[in-house]
Amino acid sequence: MKPTLLALALALALALALALALAFATAMTSAAPACAGEAELLQRMEKLSAELESLKAEMARMKSERAAAPPETAAGSSTGAAPSAIASQTTLTGYGEINYNRPRRDSSQTRADLRRAVLGIGHRFNDKTELGFEVEFEHAVTSADDSGEVAVEQLWIDHRFTDNLTLRSGLFLVPMGLLNERHEPPTFYGVERNFVETAIIPTTWREGGLMLMGSSSDQAWGWNVGVSTGFDLTKWDVSGSEGRESPLGSIHQELAQAKARNLGTLGTLNYRGMPGLTVGGAFFTGQASHKTADFAAPNARVTLWDVHARWAPGPWDFSALYARGTISDTRAVNVMLLGNPTLIPEAFWGWYGQVAVKAWRSGDYALSPFLRYERFNTAAKFAELGPGLTPDNAPTERVMTVGANLNFHPNVVFKADYQKFRVDSSRDRFNLGLGFMF
Repeated sequence: MKPTLLALALALALALALALALAFATAMTSAAPACAGEAELLQRMEKLSAELESLKAEMARMKSERAAAPPETAAGSSTGAAPSAIASQTTLTGYGEINYNRPRRDSSQTRADLRRAVLGIGHRFNDKTELGFEVEFEHAVTSADDSGEVAVEQLWIDHRFTDNLTLRSGLFLVPMGLLNERHEPPTFYGVERNFVETAIIPTTWREGGLMLMGSSSDQAWGWNVGVSTGFDLTKWDVSGSEGRESPLGSIHQELAQAKARNLGTLGTLNYRGMPGLTVGGAFFTGQASHKTADFAAPNARVTLWDVHARWAPGPWDFSALYARGTISDTRAVNVMLLGNPTLIPEAFWGWYGQVAVKAWRSGDYALSPFLRYERFNTAAKFAELGPGLTPDNAPTERVMTVGANLNFHPNVVFKADYQKFRVDSSRDRFNLGLGFMF
């Protein structure tokens, strides 16, 4: 019970007690007032009665407001990752993680890192309009000489037209895959986010735009359609490794002075008609040159799509995802970039399968071992440049991750795992992590 409501309840109880005491005192006197003292007593009783009615009306009003307030909502996530807010109230949320990575071969590269700390604010203006805002701090320290970063991860306004249709506008997470919208540490298995949803789908991927979010009347189907900013292929760094690690991660704009001559379109469809089941897919497509003068790929287009499924029957948790991306019209620009180590790929893809089980639980404690296998290729194909000029396709990396999540609370988790890389075994590593959300 809220403090204000509790105070009103105590006041009501006190008024009732006083009224009963006065009624008892009156009953002990004659039925008609025979002196000025009795008349004064009756006046006090009438005043207390009026105050009692006022308190009862105020309590009824507050109860009505509480009953009418909508349930907690999720900012930035159709699966529930957002600041919760009761009508006309501002709330604080957040999440964070500290990771430890120890390579098997070269222990001198062992690192411990405050990977990220995120604070979110949610505000509900009324029962139809709300705000979501998150700011992220990475790597503990941000300065000109450090690798830390401060970024706005989300800043959007939702307006609900009906129970099944909402418009989101602003900077929002693109609803693709299983991880991009819901990426708080207690919500996924393993210390590090999986490679497919970081190298192929560049989690956390966010764009500025407008998006309609809807569902069927029985909530079995959910969908999103929208227009947004997209990628800027002119940012491609031919000398660095970022493009090899994540082609789209190297050219996303994050709504920071984003080029917006050409907007992209996005869409998502998910089925959740059975308890614990999510099956769906998503796509994004948009021009990536923005009519930049003298750029050799004026018609370059980025397209990315995925299909995904997650099923959690009882203590088990199964998930799988396939994602594929393409960048068109890259031949002319790659010809100009020949001799550099990182040319622009025409296609990239990845998939993974994962199984976890809640093997032990006692109160808030829970232990969940898991196994994940993934295959991905960030440069699976290049546009044909001519005999002897076309770069070789990158090898397909295969990674096996085995580990466990130990929850001290549903929102606090300790993680440990070991990752084995098939192609580049120098990346084999042991990981520890601590994460939370609130």
